[in-house]
Amino acid sequence: MAKPVHSMIRVLDEARSLDFYRRAFGLEVADHLKFADFALIYLRHPSSPFEVELTVNFDRKEPYQPGDGYGHLAVVVEDLETEHARFEREKLAPGPLRDFKHDGRTLARFFFVSDPDGYKIEVIQRGGRFN
Repeated sequence: MAKPVHSMIRVLDEARSLDFYRRAFGLEVADHLKFADFALIYLRHPSSPFEVELTVNFDRKEPYQPGDGYGHLAVVVEDLETEHARFEREKLAPGPLRDFKHDGRTLARFFFVSDPDGYKIEVIQRGGRFN
């Protein structure tokens, strides 16, 4: 059976991305592999073995365009309002709090934030199918 281990995104500015993911989600560098033309940086939270892989191509000068096929990464939090307020204090520009309903019932409460390269991350209130 396959086990998910990471999701990779390309980033332009390594330091800016590392700062964002550390401040926003508490992700720390699990591994940093430097090659002649690029670097692979694996970020992990202590609560999970799943990693976000940042790829930095050293010759890249222009920002990446996430395109219309990219969706988002998602994380769960214990207290959505507290996290939203923290993101605002950190000047991470969170989007508005949203209630996602189906047949009149709330399926999820969440907000989105974009990283320095424009990748969207959904921050979801823990509960229901998002534990």
